[in-house]
Amino acid sequence: MTQMKSILSDMKTGYQIYQQGYGSISSLAKGNFSLHETYLNGLLAVSPSVKNYARIADILSLQASLVSEYKRKQALFRQSGSFSVGELSYISDVYARLVSQTLNDAGELADILMAGKLRMSDADRIRAIDRIYTGSSDRLQFLRSFNNQGMAISLQRSKESGDTRTLNRLYGIQ
Repeated sequence: MTQMKSILSDMKTGYQIYQQGYGSISSLAKGNFSLHETYLNGLLAVSPSVKNYARIADILSLQASLVSEYKRKQALFRQSGSFSVGELSYISDVYARLVSQTLNDAGELADILMAGKLRMSDADRIRAIDRIYTGSSDRLQFLRSFNNQGMAISLQRSKESGDTRTLNRLYGIQ
């Protein structure tokens, strides 16, 4: 009986040691998890330095310029009478792709700046904003080059048409 009491006492002591060790390990694990959770939740927040990043305003300005310039030039190309229906359709397709890409960028920018949407560090957010800025700038430069080529074609065709009319009048051809 004494031996059983001794074994029971040893078992109780062993269980207490186990419980204290498990409790310590559990507390450490919970602390580690809390630390990771805090870090990951911090990645969902958007810092004021990111929200106030100057490139954001630049991106919005580039996108507004792209939309206003394409609308203005598209109307001029349609009114010029220098382009066929197929050419006008091609021009409209180019503009539609540019606007679609611009809208995608606007959506991605909104996601980057919306707290709780993406888990990103401030550096990752800045890099993503810079990438969007570069894409927006490249698209606007392409649009301007495309519009300049279209205007050159329109002017050339108008000049040729005027020259043809002048020659027809000179030779009495109608």
